[in-house]
Amino acid sequence: MPRRNTVGYLAAFAVVGITVVPLLFVVLGGFRTTAQINRAPAGLPGPWVWDNYAEVLGSAQFWRLLGNSALIAVIATTLAVGFGSMAAFALSRYVFRGREAFYTLFTLGLLFPLGVATLPLYLWLRQLGLLENPLGVAIPEAAFSLPITIVILRPFMNAIPVELEDAALLDGAARLGFFWRILLPLSRPALATVSILAFVSSWNFFLLPLLVFNDSTNFTLPLGVAMFQSEHSQDTAKILAFTALSMIPALTFFVLAERRMVGGLTGSVKG
Repeated sequence: MPRRNTVGYLAAFAVVGITVVPLLFVVLGGFRTTAQINRAPAGLPGPWVWDNYAEVLGSAQFWRLLGNSALIAVIATTLAVGFGSMAAFALSRYVFRGREAFYTLFTLGLLFPLGVATLPLYLWLRQLGLLENPLGVAIPEAAFSLPITIVILRPFMNAIPVELEDAALLDGAARLGFFWRILLPLSRPALATVSILAFVSSWNFFLLPLLVFNDSTNFTLPLGVAMFQSEHSQDTAKILAFTALSMIPALTFFVLAERRMVGGLTGSVKG
């Protein structure tokens, strides 16, 4: 057992090193000047330079990109969780021919890469007039989040006792009444999990916004980082500061909601 613990700790330290060290390099690099980084790339700030972060936070460009990302992520999360919960309800509480085939189809959606759909998706969005429109990004992002949403919600909803539904029907509640008043409140841990996954996934999307937006005023933060890098290619320190600030919202949201996400995944596995 001690040997297994040692291997586990070593693996954990390796994972932490691979993930945390690059983040620290980016964050600390923003507190240095480009000359300091060129002179000692892995060095610590000395002296600490606050101007890079101050300039980024004081620019209207950063806040516009942040607002665009937040708007798209909220819309995509709302659509994915809304439609995903309804589909999971039908697939878990109704018995009909082809139910498992539908569920398998959604499960296979987890294996569908976005790159394959790039050309038809672009043509479809152009025909619908959704280019240069936040909905042109939010709707496809919600669609790509649907498979994992349904895969997590269906077993969770399926584990809720049938007796509760029978009691609700006897009390005069319709199927939709049971869904809104009982099933959704009991599924809050799983709903929190899929909301977090959909939000973070939408926030980090790069290819879809690149496909839909040409006007830089509509760019999201991931696109903004690439644009900022090309505009300030000679100022490495400021690029690192901009990149670090662009990571903070998603990381903060993920860390604060981590417990709820783990609880929802645990309930889904048990179901």
